[in-house]
Amino acid sequence: MKQLVTKGIMLNRTNYGEADRIITVLTTDQGKIRLVAKGVRKIKSRLAGGIELFSINDITYIQGKADLGTLISSRLIINFENIVKDVDRTMYAYDVLKSVNKVTEDSPGPEYFDLLGACLQSINDPEVSLDVVRLWLNIKFLEFGGHTPNLITNQDGEPLDKNNKFTFSYDEMGFIDHSAGPFDARHVKLLRLAARARSPLQLKQVTGSADLLPALVQLTRTMLTQHQQLL
Repeated sequence: MKQLVTKGIMLNRTNYGEADRIITVLTTDQGKIRLVAKGVRKIKSRLAGGIELFSINDITYIQGKADLGTLISSRLIINFENIVKDVDRTMYAYDVLKSVNKVTEDSPGPEYFDLLGACLQSINDPEVSLDVVRLWLNIKFLEFGGHTPNLITNQDGEPLDKNNKFTFSYDEMGFIDHSAGPFDARHVKLLRLAARARSPLQLKQVTGSADLLPALVQLTRTMLTQHQQLL
């Protein structure tokens, strides 16, 4: 049978039988695949080191007749080892894997691999706030789902005035001028930066973001809820 080679990130591992595991892998070019890693739970297994969570690996496998292939080999490329040194980062990284696994049920494109890789790299960096990663990930999930918020104009189609305050309309997915609104130009600017950033790493040096992040994380999470994308 033909062997396929790809690059992948482990999303999930489940014990199977006495010594095997079923692994779910997000790849660069084969979408999401499920593979059986035979004998991987044995002490001397050569596959064990290549199916760790929070890592990127070169994978060789045989595609099965159904939806379950067989892992032949896996070589570690990058191990985001700092993640497991911090409990909060470890728990959030698990949440990210579960979220990406959930939203990639139907033939995910390579953009999801890039998204997950950027997230893990950022969680691995102790200088990057987890709220920065949360905000960036929420914005990207909205974008990939076709629900990017309007960060340019108000309810009348006019450019958002940097001197105004705003509320947010989830029906319109945009900001509305309001003299007592909880958001201002600083919030809008940070959202724009997050939307343009290719990775949370590009946001870690944004001055004055710490005070803005909790409200924006909640705002974008509510957007996902409104569009039934809550993860």
